[in-house]
Order: sequence, then C-alpha cells, then structure tokens
Amino acid sequence: MTQNQHHNTQSFSIGSSVLELSIVMPCLNEAETLATCIEKAQGYLKQHNISGEVLIADNGSTDGSQSIAASMGARIVDVKEKGYGSALRGGIAAAEGQFIIMGDADDSYDFTQLGLFLERLRSGYDLVMGNRFKGGIKPGAMPPLHRYLGNPVLTWVGKLFFACPCDDFHCGLRGFRKTAIESLKLRTTGMEFASEMVVKASLYNLKITEVPTTLSPDGRSRSPHLRTWRDGWRHLRFLLLYSPRWLFLYPGLFLMLVGLISTIWLLNSPRVHSLLYSATALIIGLQIVSFAIFTKVFAITEGLLPEDNRLKKLFNFFTLEVGLIVGSVLLLIGVSGSIYAIWMWEQNLFGSFEPRDMMRIVIPTVTSLAMGCQIIFSSFFLSVLGLKRS
Repeated sequence: MTQNQHHNTQSFSIGSSVLELSIVMPCLNEAETLATCIEKAQGYLKQHNISGEVLIADNGSTDGSQSIAASMGARIVDVKEKGYGSALRGGIAAAEGQFIIMGDADDSYDFTQLGLFLERLRSGYDLVMGNRFKGGIKPGAMPPLHRYLGNPVLTWVGKLFFACPCDDFHCGLRGFRKTAIESLKLRTTGMEFASEMVVKASLYNLKITEVPTTLSPDGRSRSPHLRTWRDGWRHLRFLLLYSPRWLFLYPGLFLMLVGLISTIWLLNSPRVHSLLYSATALIIGLQIVSFAIFTKVFAITEGLLPEDNRLKKLFNFFTLEVGLIVGSVLLLIGVSGSIYAIWMWEQNLFGSFEPRDMMRIVIPTVTSLAMGCQIIFSSFFLSVLGLKRS
C-alpha cells in the first residue's frame, strides 16, 4: 500500500503536541459532499476544543475531491491500493490521533454529533460502534432490502458466530483506539473490512460498546459504491471463512453423528442401500471435521485468529502418535473385515452370494479403511502445519 501525505493541513489543538482525535474519511470521488463533511468535522473539533485533525484517505479520486480537501485544510493521504478497506487501512496508519472516528464522506453521518463516541473512548473502550437502528434511519437513507434483510441477517450471523455485542454490525460510523485496532493487523481490502474489524475485536476480547447514531440519505447524486448482492455475499463469505466451527466443524460433527447412528441401526437391516448412504455421511463428516482443524491451525499460525486454549488441550492429547494408533486400529478393522468377507465368499465356493448379506459386511469394512487412512494422513498433515508453530 503506497501512501503520499499532504501536510498543508489545519489541526485543532488545546496546547498539546499529541492529537487526541483523528476523524478519518475514506474518499473516492466525493466532491459533492466532501466539503460539507469536512466542515462539520472541523466544526465539531473547534466547538468542543478537541486536539484533533480531519484526514481524508483518498483512493484515487478524479473529480477534484483532493483539491477540495486541501483548500479546507484537511490532511490528505493518497492510498494507491483500491478498495474501501485499503483506503481505511491507509488512513488509520497515517492518523496521528490517539483515537480515531471513521465515517463515510457522503454526508449520511453527522460529524457534528460525535460526542458519545469520544466519551466512550475516553472512558476506556477500544471500539465504539454506531447503531443506526437505535439512533434512527431517516426516510430514503437505507434501502428496505438492507434494512430488513441484509443488515439484520449479517448482524445475527456475526453475533452467533463470534458473540459480538453489537446490534448493527455494519454501521460505517465508528470510533476506536488506534493502538487497539492496529494490534488486530486487519488485512481485507474491500467492504468486508467493516466486518473484519468487529470480528477480530470480538475474538481478541477488545472492550466494545455501541452508541445510537442517525443515518441520513446519501447526499450524492450518483449511485453509491456499495453493491447489494456482491458486497453482501463478500461479508457473509468473510464471516464463514473466519469461523471454522460453523463452516466445517458443526456440519462435520452433525454428519458424523447421523452417519454413525444410522449405520449402527441399519447393520442388521435389509436396506443396504441406505446403509451405504449412512456410511458415506460418516466418511464425509470426518473429512469436514479435519478441514475445521486444518483451517483453525493455519489461521492461528498466520495470525488471522487468536490462540485457542481448547485446541491446545486437544493437541496435548491427540498427538501424531495417537492419530497413527487410532488410524491403524481402523485400518486393522477394515483389513480384518475384508478377510472375513473373502472367507465368507470362499465358504460359498466363490459362487453367487446374497448381495445384502455381503454388503452388510463390506460397507462397514470399506468405511473403516477409508476413515483409517483419513486419520493417519490428517495426523501427518497437522504435524506439518504445527512445524512453524513449534
């Protein structure tokens, strides 16, 4: 991410060389509303005698937005890497304030009403989220699809997956302690940056709260950068990828449980075709559970997720050697079952045999062979993933 900073800026100070607050606005062709937003933000700082700055993280505007910001004394950071998240990451990195309040430059949020955000930050919170549903959504400010489906569903998923305490997961107006958010090492470049911030703040147990804020209609004449279905899917995809439990572990355990129960129930049943499906569910379930563990270990190793004490305890017990023993036992059962099936066939002089009788032996046998191989090679792969950690 390349940044060029324009320093002919105006700051508002009460005698301290250290700024308390940076108001950061991502900008991409916001000439229609940018001046209004800057004026409101500067007015707030001046009215309340706050040592702060207004910083515009420009993402390649071609409509004169940079000239407008410069003429009004705002600080400009040129962020070359495209995307909403990239612009904000560049702005956050360049901000000089102890606290940062970020908000869109489309005049949908009132930058004169930031008192509650700063109050909560001063009292020790790391992340203060705005809540538009509590503060009020003015007519025409949010499409019905976003208001009644998109935001509620994604917020519900976020609360379910990550125990996030916020009821408006995607509010664009939020404040945070700079050092706290920088410690999360946020990486996404697009609209899902908003989700990543809340998710990681929740996972790393930052102190989070929310305050009511009002959403007004977008002040621009052009259409917004947000694309409903594309960006909604990107947010949902991000939430799933950051939760191996819900994406892999729980579905895998469910399939294994259903497969195991139904396999045991169908062993003495003539419905061998159903037995085949239940055994397949058991195999697929084990594979999905393996993916959950692989993903979790990789994400922790790469710093995408925090350390998990439960996973540590699991690995203290389930070592490579334990995995090899469990896999070998299943392989031995499979080989023994195969030998027994061949012996049964030999007793029939290798002639025709009642398929249902043979399948009740062969299906569990093949299932044991497959699961044994999966566990053995999964154990080796986990050991490889653990090399860097060790």
